[in-house]
Amino acid sequence: MSRHETSPTTVQPASNHRPNACCFCWCCCCSCSWNEDRERAWRASRETKLETIPNCEACTKPSPEEVRGWAQSFDKLMKSPAGRNVFREFLRTEYSEENMLFWLACEELKNECNKHTIDEKARMIYEDYISILSPKEVSLDSRVREVINRKMQEPSSHTFDDAQLQIYTLMHRDSYPRFLNSAIYKSLLQSVSRSSSES
Repeated sequence: MSRHETSPTTVQPASNHRPNACCFCWCCCCSCSWNEDRERAWRASRETKLETIPNCEACTKPSPEEVRGWAQSFDKLMKSPAGRNVFREFLRTEYSEENMLFWLACEELKNECNKHTIDEKARMIYEDYISILSPKEVSLDSRVREVINRKMQEPSSHTFDDAQLQIYTLMHRDSYPRFLNSAIYKSLLQSVSRSSSES
């Protein structure tokens, strides 16, 4: 056996170290209803759930003024459904589309009033974007994660507010400047400017 190979007996999956771990914390001391059966069922349905996310929001074709306005502020971009669609397309090229999907899911949750629906949506958001088991996990600091874990005991429409703000700030500082210099944005700007000059 070469020094680069490891013995099968020394490599153990992380789940063996925390058999009772639930989706709300990383320790093995909790006993909650989110047991291993639920986790297995969730893993099996995860891909199906992610496939049901619509490709984009319904929106009208943006005007040249609107598209130019996206370069003036990130807020303008995010307040425009067409802007969010184009930005999301850009994020997909950077493999960070989950940031926009998480932000949109939080916006949807904030508009919800029904307690049962809030619980259901909050748990889906947690599973899809906060859980360390998820391939779509967003990047959050430990303080925000702790806040979410506490709030998930009794979810509300504002459970993810701190996390949503952190992801919004991350997209603003990190992805937005690159988006403005991207081929996606520049070609759209040329396209709408050309079509408006022709009409």
